[in-house]
Amino acid sequence: RQQSVEEARALPGGKTGDRPDFRGDFHQGAERETFLRAKKLGFSDRQLALARGTTENEIRARRKSLGVIPTYRLVDTCAAEFEAYTPYYYSTYGDENERRESGRRKIMILGGGPNRIGQGIEFDYCCVHAAFALRELGFETVMVNSNPETVSTDYDTSDKLYFEPLTLEDVLNIYDQEKPEGVFVQFGGQTPLNLAGGLKAAGVPILGTQPESIEIAEDRQLFAAMLDKLGLRQTPNGSATSVAEAVAIAKKIGYPVLVRPSFVLGGRGMELVYNEPDLRRYVASAIDASERRAGFQLAPARGQIARRQPGDSHAGGLSAKGRLPDLRPILIDRFLEDAIEVDVDCISDGETTVIGAIMEHIEEAGIHSGDSACVIPTFSLSRKVLDEIAAATKAMARELRVRGLMNVQFAVKDDQVYVLEVNPRASRTVPFVSKAIGVPLAKLAATVMTGKSLRELGFTKEILPKHFSVKEAVFPFLRYEGLDISLGPEMKSTGEVMGIDVDLGLAYAKSQMAAPPPLPKGGRVFISVKDADKEAVIPVAREFLKLGFEIISTSGTAAALAAAKVKVTKVFKIHEGRPNVLDRIKNGDITFIINTPSGKIPREHEVVIRNAALAAKIPIMTTVRAALASANGIRSLQKRKVQVRSLQEYHASHR
Repeated sequence: RQQSVEEARALPGGKTGDRPDFRGDFHQGAERETFLRAKKLGFSDRQLALARGTTENEIRARRKSLGVIPTYRLVDTCAAEFEAYTPYYYSTYGDENERRESGRRKIMILGGGPNRIGQGIEFDYCCVHAAFALRELGFETVMVNSNPETVSTDYDTSDKLYFEPLTLEDVLNIYDQEKPEGVFVQFGGQTPLNLAGGLKAAGVPILGTQPESIEIAEDRQLFAAMLDKLGLRQTPNGSATSVAEAVAIAKKIGYPVLVRPSFVLGGRGMELVYNEPDLRRYVASAIDASERRAGFQLAPARGQIARRQPGDSHAGGLSAKGRLPDLRPILIDRFLEDAIEVDVDCISDGETTVIGAIMEHIEEAGIHSGDSACVIPTFSLSRKVLDEIAAATKAMARELRVRGLMNVQFAVKDDQVYVLEVNPRASRTVPFVSKAIGVPLAKLAATVMTGKSLRELGFTKEILPKHFSVKEAVFPFLRYEGLDISLGPEMKSTGEVMGIDVDLGLAYAKSQMAAPPPLPKGGRVFISVKDADKEAVIPVAREFLKLGFEIISTSGTAAALAAAKVKVTKVFKIHEGRPNVLDRIKNGDITFIINTPSGKIPREHEVVIRNAALAAKIPIMTTVRAALASANGIRSLQKRKVQVRSLQEYHASHR
């Protein structure tokens, strides 16, 4: 654990005057012994820069000039019985350096670090395939990852593994030792991507898409300018660094708005806001979610590095002027209600761009893409819309000079295509797409990033499979009693599964089997939806009646269904009497639930109902589109037998 300056000063041993005051020592002139002691105590360059009132880059340069550099010790995975296949290294500030030199050409791969919501094993999959590709090309692979619970840290994945934090300081230290030909930053998710600018500023060659392109994709003004140049449609948006700016932008583009920090993953800190008071609360409280860059900032106009000045604030939160010091701005987008969200993964070699897959989300826009089920190929979009999406994707890849993988998110409303965001890196859907189409996209991307062309690799056109693949999210709700399970713009899932079949309904049903509870073939459906969904749920209710289900609802939804001549039985709400809906759930009278949240802060009885459904292992859908997809899946289950086929059998059918 890194220590604070105050902790270091309070260390026992010696007189009070002998205890280390690194601030004082630095102001008197940083000597080698002082630096070495600070590093052995666990202080990072950034902490020392804060103590001295200077920059991390200056501390690093001074430390290196004094010869205070880390050494690397070997974790011998074979206990000295025979030579270790993969040397595992960790850093220390000792005298002996056990790092081995092979003399081979090397490339460094930055992993994703600890698994967390928004950055999980999907990115590790990409890192592993990149390592395999480099090995086949004859490169020595140097993996940097601090998470032992991953495949990328297995003994047979890479040639060298450094168990080190993914910080600018630690990665630069490893680079200085290994001197690789370049570094891959686009496979490990947002964590290594955030280091790209700092690494390039320090002279590290970044292989693949360059930091300047990453900055264009994240900087709202530059991104908007690029879309305008390409003639692509986007939702009205803006970026704010103060409460006043955020309020002004929201008034200009209109509510509801989707607000989020920049340079984050998993929708962290993202929120759908319907009014000014909620917007003011968001800006004042969500500052910490906007991740800092590692002591540098790309100057947007020139793509150059502008270092933080010594007088800049290092603290999070609002400054005295109500601005966001030292942090990336908050992004504000007009929210398109009832739009269809679309994800696209593509690969580019700088000249040729090939669509990996266009994925249509089952849940409507506003649900985080990591939590939404999605389908390959699309099932409701017109050919005109698909062609427009493909053309827009290729145009943006060309403009951003993408070399490697890129993910784009679109929204489609009334056959109008809007660009939501672009991520010039591997996305969490790359493993899903690769298995759906039978092409290892991450492996191809790594090869492309070393200089090969897609034409040389034989991948020049989109593959349209004859089967359907459905990705479904897996949630940890059973582990957290009382947590509301309704979905929104901030990601909650911790994994994903997929179902494959030539029939879309069966593919969806298989995905639900893989992420229990599975869909029922009959029984009783409980429907209770918010007012805005009452009209939309009527055709869904009719579908369930056709499938032989009975329908029960609480008073409001029951009245709406009855008015539409849908046969429904009224059931008591929790506070209205017994037996109520909670009793019916506990008694096993209900086999499927459709319950959409009434607002951002759900009513207490809604949470009770959803958690009771979880405990009873009853499938529950919190969006109308997911409920309709479930009805289609149940219809297929009733008509067809579930069959198992290997991935190879599915892929052989379209080759």
